[in-house]
Amino acid sequence: MYYFLQKFHSGWAYLALLLLLVAVVNAIIGFTSKKDFTAKDRKIALFALIGTHTQLLIGLILYFVSPLGKAAFGEMSNAELRLTSLEHPLINIIAIVLITIGWSKHKKLINSEAKFKTFAIFYGLGLLLILSRIPWNLWF
Repeated sequence: MYYFLQKFHSGWAYLALLLLLVAVVNAIIGFTSKKDFTAKDRKIALFALIGTHTQLLIGLILYFVSPLGKAAFGEMSNAELRLTSLEHPLINIIAIVLITIGWSKHKKLINSEAKFKTFAIFYGLGLLLILSRIPWNLWF
């Protein structure tokens, strides 16, 4: 089960990152071109939200069934163990919280420009945080 979850988590990450990148680019284009916020824009952001939350759930399950997850917690002297046991989960949880805040804040806004700006900022920050803590050496 661990091997399957690990491969699924790695594979789903490509989809989640792609969805998040598309949402950020769409928000930046919408903000800079001052276009109206449509149902298509909402769905793009929603799919990115769902993709990242699914990735979080898979990652949390993987963390607790992994032989290295909890056992390596507190191992600060080894940079690779610190990345996978502490930095990667913690920073990605923060990133997904920011993405969720962006989604929640957009629902209260009426102005299209403000909605695009909110998505660009919160989803963009989330994307940057996620990209900063991907264990690249384990990915390729």
